[in-house]
Amino acid sequence: MSSPALARPRPVHRAADLLAAYLPGSFYFSSGRGSLLADGVHTTVQAPHGQRARAAADALIAADLAGVEEPLVVGALGFRPDAEASLVVPAVVRRAGVPERGGRASALDGSWSITPKPEPEVYAGSVRRALELIDADELSKVVLARCLELTAGAPVEVPALLARLVAADPAAHVFAADVSAPGDPAPRTLVGASPELLVSRHGSTVVANPLAGSLPRVADEAENRRRIDALLASAKDRAEHAHVAAQVADVLGGFCRDLVVPEEPTVLGTPTMWHLSTRITGQIADPAVSALALAEALHPTPAVCGVPVERARDTIAELEPEDRGYYSGLIGWTDLSGDGEWVVTIRSAEVCDRTVRLFAGAGVVAGSDPAAELAETSAKFRTLLRALGLEGAA
Repeated sequence: MSSPALARPRPVHRAADLLAAYLPGSFYFSSGRGSLLADGVHTTVQAPHGQRARAAADALIAADLAGVEEPLVVGALGFRPDAEASLVVPAVVRRAGVPERGGRASALDGSWSITPKPEPEVYAGSVRRALELIDADELSKVVLARCLELTAGAPVEVPALLARLVAADPAAHVFAADVSAPGDPAPRTLVGASPELLVSRHGSTVVANPLAGSLPRVADEAENRRRIDALLASAKDRAEHAHVAAQVADVLGGFCRDLVVPEEPTVLGTPTMWHLSTRITGQIADPAVSALALAEALHPTPAVCGVPVERARDTIAELEPEDRGYYSGLIGWTDLSGDGEWVVTIRSAEVCDRTVRLFAGAGVVAGSDPAAELAETSAKFRTLLRALGLEGAA
């Protein structure tokens, strides 16, 4: 009687090795749960808004039957329902642990020109217009974003930019995905370091961590403690945050049992910002509901759009001169069992040859101040600008 074949051990990779192996065209994703690098395309997943989770599930089953080892669907979805989407089953996926702290990355060299779109005073005027709509009871909240378009003297080194984002905050959700579309003059990459988990599913456990209500982080720790206390005490910021947490809890309540929603927010810190944060957990009621299905149901939350959603989305289209593209959409992965992790594509940029387009937004509610919202967007730009060596440019 022959002995049974031994199971082939899974290859062991270091997080630093995956990051070093990244090349434009790959899909990279790291978070507090680990990191992955995906290469090649086994299947492109194409489906209209609202049907992508079903199409992804079908593609995963087909890939499994075709012999793809532990297949995943990876990619990104844009902000609007009719926006671009980039979802694929990659040919090869490598996994590793969480990136180590203290990593180093080389500097990005070169000269830059920077064009704000719109000009800061125009953005402040849009905030004032949004406040008029709120005063007229047409809106409770709307998130307005602005864009910086940066042009370098030479093509931007995306691997170096990605490595600098990981080194700056290994605990963040750091990502890079090819989002090239017909007509692009060169390959286009979505890259960023998001603090906001839209939703994850691991086994039966579902987690969402909406953020809303923010203040810039500074170098002085005593001032940071004051800002944390100010955020927790701010009626305006707590009301803005409550809109988001309530909507996320309401949506997840339709899919989960034993939903736990903390009564009070906490404060989450990144290298550049402080955010009011609520970590919502539950147990999935139907194992057939994947992480991507949950993400589709949740998007867009009031953290990136507003209340009510349709009126806020129309206001964004009216008042923002630049189409958001993938900014404030979602990026992540889902596997054959339905597990996965999807994050909101904030603190992100789209890189194409010598051009970098980055966005930052602020939530406008009753009591918002246009100058303060403008300053908040400037602070949020710092994550990408710092990685580009341009922190003072916001």
